Amino acid sequence: MLLFIKRLFAWWDGATLGTLLTVSRRGRKVGTDEFGNRYYEERRPSFDGKPRRWVIYNGYADASRVPVAWHGWLHHTFAAPPTEQPPQHWPWEKPSQPNLTGTIYAWRPQGSLARGGKRAPAPGDYQAWTPEGSASDA
Repeated sequence: MLLFIKRLFAWWDGATLGTLLTVSRRGRKVGTDEFGNRYYEERRPSFDGKPRRWVIYNGYADASRVPVAWHGWLHHTFAAPPTEQPPQHWPWEKPSQPNLTGTIYAWRPQGSLARGGKRAPAPGDYQAWTPEGSASDA
């Protein structure tokens, strides 16, 4: 029962029942990526002549979890999906990873509040005005 309610309302964690129904009626499965995301394409092209393309996330819906090759296919940059025509990988390319912002693995530069807010003084640092300092100047 809980899974049914979750599928009915929780779009951020997988697909809702409405999305699954639409995809099953109008789409055909094209492939799956290394994260377990499933990709679909509309059986008949839309009004502009291009078929719509969908991704159903495996778990939390985060666009940064879509690999580069599948992103290009979703946005009609590549005509063929990576399952039919794998993209060329260069030795300098790093593997795809999700967005780490907001997690404990996020990059925290020196001086950020998450690292204690301590940094070396800079020449352009602001010096706050204090009334005690102005009385001694007079």
